[in-house]
Amino acid sequence: MANHKSALKRIRQSETRRLRNRYYAKTARNAVRRLRAMNDKEQITAAFNKVSSMLERLASKGVISKNKAANLKSKLAKHVNKVMVG
Repeated sequence: MANHKSALKRIRQSETRRLRNRYYAKTARNAVRRLRAMNDKEQITAAFNKVSSMLERLASKGVISKNKAANLKSKLAKHVNKVMVG
């Protein structure tokens, strides 16, 4: 167990942040899943814009890495383009 007040506070902070990051990462994963399941041309572009901005925001805050966000956005863009053309 921690011996200093500051260490106890740090434990509380890191637990709160861990839970918050877990929630945001799970929300992003579900949003990506929903986007991949879409086939409607009108809905998919609006959803793609929301999801990509969410991924960028999470990457800038360090919830997910910048490379993971970039990879997800790239794959989603391919899916959106395939739906739009097909």
